[in-house]
Amino acid sequence: MRTGITIFPEYRWAEAAPKWRAAEAYGFDHAWTFDHLGWRSLVDGPWFGAVPTLTAAALATTRIELGPLVATPNFRHPLPFARELTALDDVSGGRIIAGIGAGGGGYDATVFGRHGVVTGRGRRYAEFVELLDALLTRQPVDWRGEHYEAVDARNEPGCVRKPRLPFVLAANGPRAMRVAARFGQGWITTGAPAEDLEAWWAAVAEAGARFDAALAEEGREGAEVRRYLQTDAAPEYSLSSVECYREFLGRAGELGFTDVVAPWPRKEGIFAGDEGVLEQVAAEVLPNLR
Repeated sequence: MRTGITIFPEYRWAEAAPKWRAAEAYGFDHAWTFDHLGWRSLVDGPWFGAVPTLTAAALATTRIELGPLVATPNFRHPLPFARELTALDDVSGGRIIAGIGAGGGGYDATVFGRHGVVTGRGRRYAEFVELLDALLTRQPVDWRGEHYEAVDARNEPGCVRKPRLPFVLAANGPRAMRVAARFGQGWITTGAPAEDLEAWWAAVAEAGARFDAALAEEGREGAEVRRYLQTDAAPEYSLSSVECYREFLGRAGELGFTDVVAPWPRKEGIFAGDEGVLEQVAAEVLPNLR
């Protein structure tokens, strides 16, 4: 089992930098930040861009993998995003993982007014991922699709990891599952909203079964694709205690997940918790996963 932590881009760098360094020192395998223009109840508070944040995090660390969780077509275009990912990959020495999702109808959409109204999100997601894959693996790229065009696009110098940096693709519905099964080196799910923990775990198990079917349709073996469980949507905060975190890891492993990602404890509000739990996890749990 590999473990990850999500650090919201809500802190000035003087406060954020120690968290990213600590994530590496604690022994987490990967660390992420949300790629939003604003998020839920935190929309009125401080919020910084994901790409600059990850660039700074890459310079502040040496080992841990880093990535956006998740970038979406809501305000990303494959052409400039490919260049940004290539730069991040270079700065980090090949430690970037591209978490990508379809996007939704929250603040990232409404902030654009009428231009944020999008139809066919599933088709747009599929095209976004396919074109981004092309832009990172070959050149020149000429593309004319339903949502995007590219003319004589180039990708020098390419990614540090070949043929490109890994994609971890968010998917719950059938169309998105097919995209993840085709292009993903990893698949990530948050399960589905549920009032109690057992119902949430049941939804996670059902999502895993659907992804098995999508992999079979693409002719890929399950071992080819890592499975990431993002615990944000669980009705219980996964880092509320060391015992709770152990249970999340154990149950995720039983369902075939290879990676578990939890939010860094915040002082108040959503995901409020004690950073001391992270220290305990680092001392008592993470060393036993190696």
